Amino acid sequence: MSESSSTPSPIFGSRSDDDNDLTEGLDLGFDGAEDLLRVWRQGLRPDPNLTVSEWADAHRWLGSRASAEPGRYRTARTPYLRAIMDALSPGHPAQRISFMKAAQVGATEAGNNWIGFVIHHAPGPMLAVLPTVEMAKRSSRGRIDPLIAESPALRERVSPARSRDAGNSMLSKEFPGGILVLTGANSATGLRSMPARYVFLDEVDAYPASADEEGDPVTLAEARTTTFAHRRKVFMVSTPTIRGLSRIEREFEASDQRRYFVPCPHCGTMQWLQFDRLRWAKGKPETAAYHCEGCERPIAEHHKTEMLAKGEWRATAVATDPKAIGFHLSALYSPLGWKSWADVAREWLAAQGSEEMLRAARNTLLGETWVESGDAPEWQRLADRREAWKVGMVPMAGLFLTAGADVQKDRIEVDIWAWGRGLESWLVDHIVIPGGPDDPAAWDKLTALLCRSWQHANGAFMTVARFGIDTGYEAAAVYAWSRKVGFEQVAPLKGLEGFNRAAPVSGPTFVDATIGGKRLRRGARLWSVATATFKAETYRFLRIERPSDEERATGVLDAPGTIHLPGWADTEWLKQLVAEQLVTIRNKRGYAHQEWQKMRERNEALDCRVYARAAAWILGADRWDEATWRRLEAQAGVETRMPAAVATESAPPDPAQPKAGTLTTPRRRRRAYTPNFMRD
Repeated sequence: MSESSSTPSPIFGSRSDDDNDLTEGLDLGFDGAEDLLRVWRQGLRPDPNLTVSEWADAHRWLGSRASAEPGRYRTARTPYLRAIMDALSPGHPAQRISFMKAAQVGATEAGNNWIGFVIHHAPGPMLAVLPTVEMAKRSSRGRIDPLIAESPALRERVSPARSRDAGNSMLSKEFPGGILVLTGANSATGLRSMPARYVFLDEVDAYPASADEEGDPVTLAEARTTTFAHRRKVFMVSTPTIRGLSRIEREFEASDQRRYFVPCPHCGTMQWLQFDRLRWAKGKPETAAYHCEGCERPIAEHHKTEMLAKGEWRATAVATDPKAIGFHLSALYSPLGWKSWADVAREWLAAQGSEEMLRAARNTLLGETWVESGDAPEWQRLADRREAWKVGMVPMAGLFLTAGADVQKDRIEVDIWAWGRGLESWLVDHIVIPGGPDDPAAWDKLTALLCRSWQHANGAFMTVARFGIDTGYEAAAVYAWSRKVGFEQVAPLKGLEGFNRAAPVSGPTFVDATIGGKRLRRGARLWSVATATFKAETYRFLRIERPSDEERATGVLDAPGTIHLPGWADTEWLKQLVAEQLVTIRNKRGYAHQEWQKMRERNEALDCRVYARAAAWILGADRWDEATWRRLEAQAGVETRMPAAVATESAPPDPAQPKAGTLTTPRRRRRAYTPNFMRD
């Protein structure tokens, strides 16, 4: 051993007397002694007393891969997040922190800062839950990996994922003193995989109602923190969805309901920003300005940065749990350069006239829940609005037919609906076939309906383009009949409850069928239908106001979605159409869900409407483009006015003006989809 290596060199300057006392009598003349002493002395030094926001400002870097504003993270850019992040720090007494917010206000990055802080300064087992396992994988690749790779303090603590290292994979990140596990709310196995001191629940309103049929995902995740008692932290974040179903709304209302109060630059009045005080000239969203509740003077957008910097969170309620705090934030607080007040006004105006767009705007812009109106319209009001056309006649604007069939013990009820542009609809026929699923004659009569035609107002004849039939009462008989007549025209349907479905109709899936007493594997095709969604839509469409006679005289047409009922629809049928109501049910744990309940025994008209609507969805009516609707209208002889925007988009390009980046050799044009539902 060389002389230079036998005597360790001083570390961090000259050694103190305490160091000499602690190392006296130790043989330090070996390779690696300097490193050992350096690490030992670092361990003796206490960690700095940082909050999560201070840690983020000191150690967090944003790359272009995961951020539109790369560079050092600055809490000053979103000052409203400072108190939220600091509540996640170990020194803060809160154990449950909820954040109900608009889209794109930086909430997920605040949670990622917390993850970085835990890895660096407060190690322990941590569970991060996304709505699905697939989303957890995307979050790992798109957010967590860049978080670690671009922050030196984290890069030295978390090894890169390696195929042979089970501790560091896409969904598991080990670090000294702890582990980060990412999972999906749809995986009960992932939610019960380990005890956790920290739980980050992101976008909880997008979680399924149950994880693999084992219970509420939030409850399962929180159960992981039981062993950590007073040291646990649970951070719940989400854009809200539907009133009564929203998890984040329930958490926020049980908290102290903190709002971010900002000062008026004119009079200094502290206030939290509310949408009804954002005002603009009619038809000019670019003039949007916020009006102070104190002095009523308009506040220009450029004041927002100073207002946010001087803002503060104030509790507006008393929490049921003293260790639970909650925050609410709308898009009105979005920093300059993100979403402006003019953008908010513009998006709100664009949503008018569409219930679905208004719901999305209320959720993503205001950070508030949408009230789903499930009140049934009065059947007397529907009776007063009936129109005169003969049974079996298709009105002029009807472009295709679908049918909905409800199988009962002693009969099969069928309603034929005509559909036009914008899903405007007309009841064309109501048919009751006596005999239940055990009666072969009933099925023969149902088969005859597939070939039957109904006369259009233009003189042509139309058959049913798609026939939706319920499988709830006697699935085996429906599968056997559907297979016999063919699945091209018939769609067996299974109703599913709940509003949190990715699509109102999914499928088809292959199911077993029994034909002639023999079981045939994968012998039938089944479509799943979110009946709650289509029932809510039906009631919404029934409440659409009709144009007055004066308005019709000036060319005003019925709104998209309008439901037209004929004069021959009797009282019993009308009562069946509005036989259910949407109610909120709470279980023993206090969790709420909405479900449709009958207000009277018979509801076949509503069920048949839902099945016919599902058939229209399967046919593709919700996804047809403008050109398809125009071709259908041309077949029916319906004259409509094409929107100017569509006309501009549809105008053929000038061949004398080639565009850069386009091929000069013409490609073979794809054959346009032209459905034909009429025959002479």
